[in-house]
Amino acid sequence: MERVRDVSELPKAHLHLHFTGSMRPATVLELADKYGVRLPEALTEALTSGEPPRLRATDERGWFRFQRLYDAARSCLRRPEDIQRLVREAAEEDIRDGSGWLEIQVDPTSYAPRLGGLIPALEIILDAVESASRETGLGMRVLVAANRMKHPLDARTLARLAVRYADRGVVGFGLSNDERRGMARDFDRAFTIARDGGLLSAPHGGELTGPSSVRDCLDDLHATRLGHGVRAAEDPRLLRRLAERGVTCEVCPASNVALGVYEKPEDVPLRTLFEAGVPMALGADDPLLFGARLAAQYEIARRHHGFTDEELAELARQSVRGSAAPEGVKAKLLSGVDDWLAS
Repeated sequence: MERVRDVSELPKAHLHLHFTGSMRPATVLELADKYGVRLPEALTEALTSGEPPRLRATDERGWFRFQRLYDAARSCLRRPEDIQRLVREAAEEDIRDGSGWLEIQVDPTSYAPRLGGLIPALEIILDAVESASRETGLGMRVLVAANRMKHPLDARTLARLAVRYADRGVVGFGLSNDERRGMARDFDRAFTIARDGGLLSAPHGGELTGPSSVRDCLDDLHATRLGHGVRAAEDPRLLRRLAERGVTCEVCPASNVALGVYEKPEDVPLRTLFEAGVPMALGADDPLLFGARLAAQYEIARRHHGFTDEELAELARQSVRGSAAPEGVKAKLLSGVDDWLAS
């Protein structure tokens, strides 16, 4: 019988991890107690029991509930040392799961009110990333994300700021929150600013809405990566387009099920995307609320979709190739994938 290799030892890149959503449950509880933050009962129960909260974001009421829990957790981050702790712990968790490169996604405007403003907030985050990377050995960079729920002019401000800090660790520009709100084309100018400044384009699309959302991200925002993108599986022509362009989809299986995009892990179209030649980078999205970190996503591919170790290794390679890591880092990780297979 063939030995089953440990996916936590498989070198990989993590390209879809949200800032607050990366926190350890114990950290949220400790900070809430420290600052006297009263967390929603559903969140407290989830954090203490180890069972993720029951979420379903396929309607606006469900998305609002998800956002309320997320905002409550974010309200526990109040000082620079809290940011430093979050980033260090996120790095430690990723290393434990075999990650050799992490691109953490953040909208600094969400943290600015408590950290002295937009620029100080981003600088605190970037300093924390630099320190954590140096201390843990994990390659880390930042993807600045605008919020679809806010005005496109805010996104332009963020894009200019992201470009300004490209030499301090910002590698990409994204667009997050409910993709049912705000047309992609409304944010095209912000993404032009980011691309002209050398940043990769990585908006969310094809999660809560169908293939049209993916097409909008490609046509209007010239996406080089897609946050999620799984609903492209519903359109064979779109799959071919993604494959031909080599657009990496940051697929988050546990998140897709937790938010009700798909009913069961086996419904997530990993096989469809993989066999169509669409590059994928499995990601944890918001493990604080979904209960599954990076290695667990590879276990889902193995257990529920029958991915062999050779196929899991190819998924890891795709994550590395789709990253903004320096070529030397990519080469080291790809060599590590080969070593994992040979072990």
